[in-house]
Amino acid sequence: MSRNYKFYNPSGIYFVTFSVVEWIDVFTRIEYKDIIVDSLHYSQNNKGMEIFAWCIMTNHIHLIFRSISGKKPEQILGELKRFTSKALVKSILNNPQESRKDWMIKAFKRNAERTSNVRNFQFWQHHNHPIELWSSEVMDEKVNYIHNNPVKAGFVRNPEDYLYSSAIDYSGGKGLLEVTVI
Repeated sequence: MSRNYKFYNPSGIYFVTFSVVEWIDVFTRIEYKDIIVDSLHYSQNNKGMEIFAWCIMTNHIHLIFRSISGKKPEQILGELKRFTSKALVKSILNNPQESRKDWMIKAFKRNAERTSNVRNFQFWQHHNHPIELWSSEVMDEKVNYIHNNPVKAGFVRNPEDYLYSSAIDYSGGKGLLEVTVI
């Protein structure tokens, strides 16, 4: 992996993207997005994650965060991904309305078989591509990128209209998570 894609500064602010294996559109259902929101909230309250911006798209999540607990940022993110992977697979398996259940579970199993460090199901791709945000200009660029993702995808006209994002916080409103607005 390139030196540009590692967490080198334990107190740095990082932009990360983590994606579902095979780019499967899992986050089309509210209950799956809510698992992510609840897990991010838990990470804020119990793991020392400070969130600056976030957005849940159909098959990936963008996040700007830093560790304020002394824990390594990769450790906080790894714990988040491990927990949500298990919770999301369980939710998919137990969802009687999930018409794509068999197909998704087969994909998660197939991806687990390709790797040595995942036992039953691999939900997330392994890489996060962390980028340390070293200036306010770069930070603004990434925040705008995150918030405009749902607009670009055609979900909403205005970034602040997308519920599963921190854009509302940057417009003076109150979103689903506590966000440190920069």
